[in-house]
Amino acid sequence: MNYKHKLLITATSLFLSTLVVPLTASSGASKCLYVSSYHRGYAWSDGVEQGLRSVLTGHCEIRQIDMDTKRNKSKEFKQSAAVAVKREIESWQPDVVIVSDDNAAKYVVQQYYRDAATPFVFSGVNWTVKEYGFPYTNVTGIIEVAPLEAMLTHAIKYSEGRKKAVYLGADTLTEKKNLERVAEASKKLGIELEGVLVPSADEWKTQYRAAQDADFIVMGSYSGISNWNETELAAFAVEHARKLTVTSHEWMMPFSTVGFTKIPQEHGEWAAQSAIEILKGKSPREIPIVANRDWDLWINAAHLESTQVKLPRKFLRKAKKVN
Repeated sequence: MNYKHKLLITATSLFLSTLVVPLTASSGASKCLYVSSYHRGYAWSDGVEQGLRSVLTGHCEIRQIDMDTKRNKSKEFKQSAAVAVKREIESWQPDVVIVSDDNAAKYVVQQYYRDAATPFVFSGVNWTVKEYGFPYTNVTGIIEVAPLEAMLTHAIKYSEGRKKAVYLGADTLTEKKNLERVAEASKKLGIELEGVLVPSADEWKTQYRAAQDADFIVMGSYSGISNWNETELAAFAVEHARKLTVTSHEWMMPFSTVGFTKIPQEHGEWAAQSAIEILKGKSPREIPIVANRDWDLWINAAHLESTQVKLPRKFLRKAKKVN
């Protein structure tokens, strides 16, 4: 290990040590460590934590580590963040570790804890766990999937049967996985899909305007796009919207017309309940890996007005409205 890499690990460890947050304490001896791949203030992570806390509070002492790998995307940072998590596990010796999202699964669980004594519950791993080799003897969890075929089928219907689409998202590992899945679903439905992943807000603006030449747009996540200003870009999206935009991310509704969105609280609640079962003596291998099953429908009225897309009254009645 060279001197520069040693410094990076030390700096990352010191930074993450400030993010070890006791969420709650109980009189019992059980200890639960929650490792988030991302950071507080990121809508998905906040929702997972909210669901986790609502179920797990009172069952064990909880500590939380935020790896912050959405804002720090280099492989070196992710590896160093994982080392800091490993040190916390070794020093605190939790009874169960809950991890959310792909980077914690890849850099912590897969790297250091395959078939180990410490039990793990994962949540928010996108689409498949094949690349991590799950399940291990000590690992169970909930996979994050989106209702893509339903979303795309409605997009075709509301675009008068036309099937030329653009996927627009951030240039990140998660978004590459999401794009692959949307491409697979699009192929089944005969959709001609162009994938566009961008690094910056300025590039997003350029590609968003260009995407209005398609029949509809599939909006991926902005997380990982530099210089993102939600207020400014939400106004920009409404101003330049000419075609229907659909998304499976609730936090992308300010920039989209219609949403078929996953519910992060479901992941946190399921992971917490599974952790409680493990604390009671159940082995992770006795708890089958599952996928999320619940969705929300959303409408952005300002976006809808700009596009002049006509939606059925039944959909309008059922969907939640963007403020």
